[in-house]
Amino acid sequence: MRTLEKRFADEMVAHARESAPDECCGILAGADGEVSKLYRITNTAHSPYRYVMDPQEQLHAMLECERRGWELIAFYHSHTHSAAYPSQTDVRMALQSGYLDEHYVLVSIANEDEPVIRAFKIDEAGAITEHRLDIA
Repeated sequence: MRTLEKRFADEMVAHARESAPDECCGILAGADGEVSKLYRITNTAHSPYRYVMDPQEQLHAMLECERRGWELIAFYHSHTHSAAYPSQTDVRMALQSGYLDEHYVLVSIANEDEPVIRAFKIDEAGAITEHRLDIA
């Protein structure tokens, strides 16, 4: 995933703002690395410091992706008071989940007037690598 349509970026920022002060979370899905749909998923942790995706909503999104022949491209979540960079909690949760082929997209609304969106990969050793993300 190198490019994200502006409408999806705007939707993630809107989701982050609506969920604040808690983190929001969701899934970006599509084919060939191109996002076709954003799934808003409820953060059942209701926390400003971590997220837990509602398992039923996550399953629904994944089953719909399978039916459409889409792939899971990225998980996204917001940081309401910190930078758009994976926290130690984010890394630990990624390692525990086993989802290491997908991107992790973070939306920071710490500066309400200038939201920041960045994409990362987290490997099996917990190393974080930023991937270029163009919003078009």
